[in-house]
Amino acid sequence: MTEQINIDRLTGIVAFARAASLGSYTAAARSLSVSPSAISKSVQRLEERLGVRLFTRTTRSLALTSEGRELHEHALRLLREAEAIEQAAVASRAEPAGLIKVTAPLPVGIHILAPALPRFRALYPRVSVDLRIGDQFADLIEEGIDVAIRVGDLADSRLITRKLGPNRISAFASPAYLERRGVPMRPEDLAQHDCVNFRYQSSGQMLRWHFKLGDNIVEILPNSTLILDNSDGVAAAVAAGGGIGISPIYVAAPFLRRGEFVAVLKDYAIDRTEVTALWSESRRGNPNVKAFVRFLIELFSSPTSWDETFAETKNFSLRSLGE
Repeated sequence: MTEQINIDRLTGIVAFARAASLGSYTAAARSLSVSPSAISKSVQRLEERLGVRLFTRTTRSLALTSEGRELHEHALRLLREAEAIEQAAVASRAEPAGLIKVTAPLPVGIHILAPALPRFRALYPRVSVDLRIGDQFADLIEEGIDVAIRVGDLADSRLITRKLGPNRISAFASPAYLERRGVPMRPEDLAQHDCVNFRYQSSGQMLRWHFKLGDNIVEILPNSTLILDNSDGVAAAVAAGGGIGISPIYVAAPFLRRGEFVAVLKDYAIDRTEVTALWSESRRGNPNVKAFVRFLIELFSSPTSWDETFAETKNFSLRSLGE
């Protein structure tokens, strides 16, 4: 009976610590692969055993009480020790095996990682992959993520990083749109065109378009006629003739192969950000992480399949419509 009570307490502490770190039962449940009701019940049982309220709950928020804030620090220390024990055991294995949790932004996860995962499993059949796709940055340490893929500037100094390659972007349009409206020859010509722009879900800011002019970089915020907060939505609208849009090359590549996209202003395209893999120091010796990072390096090795597709694309002109 004592052993069962201890297990229940540990379950409650894990649920409490994760909910406190992530700010909701739903986020905690997702990170632990259980239901939100299971998290709620575990926290409630822990509160009953301790005789204190850990959270102040409303319909929209979950805030720590003063007692909860104090206990949260103790709970995190306990979880870090447990994590260290688990990682030491994992590192002692010679071969990759078990579960690896990976997170990636939506376009990278959908267009690059998901299609490649069967190949990774063929190489390492004893490893299962839990890929979590979303544009919100996850806290690897708090959420128990093994490897994260991120695009853009990084600020978390607690993590080990490995650059995978440039996040190449360019302007695209459908042949039908360009036949109807003409082809922009310079970035300033975009003012005379319909533009399809991307809005960041995290900040609500619209994407600023960058082009290289000689030794200078110009920044344009187009007067957009269509604005979407999803990169696949932008690509779909552009392919349907909605205007000129900016897209990552790996998103655009299938449209280019099918003839639904053509590149415009290709000579002015510039790489502004990097795609990077990140993992925590505690995962340094993890054989699953080592294997997955090696796989990512190969997957992004230059030239990638999407880079080759883009390189074969000529600057579009109205003459090419008849060729």
